[in-house]
Amino acid sequence: MAGDGEEALAAFVALHGAALRASQVPTRYWESLSRKLRGEVFDAGDYFGIMQVEEVDEEEEVDEEMEEQFKKKPNPGNGPCFKVIVTNENGLQASNPDSVFLIDHAWTYRVEHARQQLRRVPGLLHRMANLMGIAFHGEVPDEGSIEQVLQEMWKYNQTYQLSQGTAEEKVPVWYIMDEFGSRIQHSDQPSFATAPLFYIPQQIAYTVLWPLRDLETGDEVTRDYAYGETDRLIRKCVLLPWVPTEVLDVSCFTPEPPDEHYQAILAENKEKLPVVINPPIYAKDKVFKVFTDIQQVLNNLTHPRFVFTDNEGEADILYNFSHFKDYRKLSEERPEVMVNQFPCENLLTVKDCLASIARRAGGPDGPRWLPRTFNLQTELPQFISYFQQRDRRGEDNHWICKPWNLARSLDTHITNNLNSIIRHRESTPKVVCKYIEEPVLFEREDVGLVKFDVRYVVLLRSARPLQLYSYDVFWLRFSNRAFSLDDLDDYEKHFTVMNYAPGVTLKQVHCEDFIPLFEKQYPEYPWTTVQASIFKAFAELFQVASSKPAPLGICDYPSSRAIYAIDLMLKWDTSRDGKRIMQPQILEVNFNPDCDRACQYHPTFFNDVFSTLFLDETDNCHVTRIV
Repeated sequence: MAGDGEEALAAFVALHGAALRASQVPTRYWESLSRKLRGEVFDAGDYFGIMQVEEVDEEEEVDEEMEEQFKKKPNPGNGPCFKVIVTNENGLQASNPDSVFLIDHAWTYRVEHARQQLRRVPGLLHRMANLMGIAFHGEVPDEGSIEQVLQEMWKYNQTYQLSQGTAEEKVPVWYIMDEFGSRIQHSDQPSFATAPLFYIPQQIAYTVLWPLRDLETGDEVTRDYAYGETDRLIRKCVLLPWVPTEVLDVSCFTPEPPDEHYQAILAENKEKLPVVINPPIYAKDKVFKVFTDIQQVLNNLTHPRFVFTDNEGEADILYNFSHFKDYRKLSEERPEVMVNQFPCENLLTVKDCLASIARRAGGPDGPRWLPRTFNLQTELPQFISYFQQRDRRGEDNHWICKPWNLARSLDTHITNNLNSIIRHRESTPKVVCKYIEEPVLFEREDVGLVKFDVRYVVLLRSARPLQLYSYDVFWLRFSNRAFSLDDLDDYEKHFTVMNYAPGVTLKQVHCEDFIPLFEKQYPEYPWTTVQASIFKAFAELFQVASSKPAPLGICDYPSSRAIYAIDLMLKWDTSRDGKRIMQPQILEVNFNPDCDRACQYHPTFFNDVFSTLFLDETDNCHVTRIV
């Protein structure tokens, strides 16, 4: 039998050892944990109890120490306060290999589905309201109670994400521990640690609980809600959902990060910069051999001066879908080979880097063409200060949380709840951008005034000297519901990316049809004027992106060429002379964009792109030079 136990443990460690090590679960507990998971043993009730703590009546006299403790009460709110204590008469020894416990999860969900689940899953709203101390007596879910749970849940949420699967499957999962786990309070000197564990055989996540020291009967079970955070100011910020405080004394000034920040990004990306080369010179009638793994190029490039090759070694042009890394080797061995990427272009295409380099154009607040953006990993105190200052002045405080490096609006959330934004920092690296509260809207006959965004494809032929073109056709995406600053989790009201959502209407308007409709709705704003301001923003962006040497800017490698898709919206703003203007707001810059629609409606698209980028010939091409 012992052999069976050893085999089971070995199998358990093979599957879960890496996760347990990462969570710092001591190895002495692994065998017992494996056994409890296999047998679904929830024995915490034999060792712990939940105790309700009486609220102190404000009119009663309290000594100062009691008052301090009361102020520190971690689950402020109207509901009763609970704590978990050790009830086992023998206490609990940290050295005992059985002193490890499973906590079940009461609710597991992705944020975008939360409201729907509270409405539809029988008993869920009732259980969550009880757990959070929210009064809910009805049988039928009501919107008021649902809204309260959605606001309060950020004090109870924990998160994990799956390391494998599609982009959709890797979107962070949030969960709320059962009543026992959710009653464990915060302490800066915790008596226990917790960590989520995804148990692969059952495909279920649990929380593992283990002691950090020996405890006696009556001792409180606590954990550190800001576990692993040592900086005092950051801890204060991270604990703000449970310990409300103001950080108005922190400057919301966000200068551009130091040079070392960019050096670290280069190292992390494992990108090797090229050596200096002379710009290659090609014969005027040269036919270029193209090596590519992009089907749209293979299907649509028909220009006579380009032919395809399956042999990467003989290619004149490498047109790759995935990121190219070793520019040093390419520049040393084959400097004449052109490539469809620039070293360090992630400074444009990754959202936190985009915000950093944009500050070169507009100072610490950033330029007018980029929504005010904070990096939640490195600028959390500055963001909270800015949020609280806006709150104090009664200004709009809607923000949009975006992962640094995911497309298609995945894991992107709009909120005016500060606790939610602070907690989102725990899932994946994110930026938070000011949500455009007054966008320029477009009248859809069937729907009303909706949000829309515009996608331009830009062609970067050279970083220094800067040569930038725009393709003459732009693409439009529309929301499906009339815009208003509410129902922030209504995807079809607040987002425009509809082509990946199953069963959702995709409204398409060609740019040639859009311009007269737009000008009819806004006769004082001819599209040529609007587009001039858009191109001015693009020019400024690429000027600052190439103004410093790599890795602080895009590398001016003479054999690099690239196309990017820039997504933008228009917002209402006031010019310096008091006029109401449409101000472009750059949302993101996309590497290697999907050009399916471009090829479908404009069969010469890739001929124009290749002619502009690789032949430097723009006659008869549908492009406009921006810089």
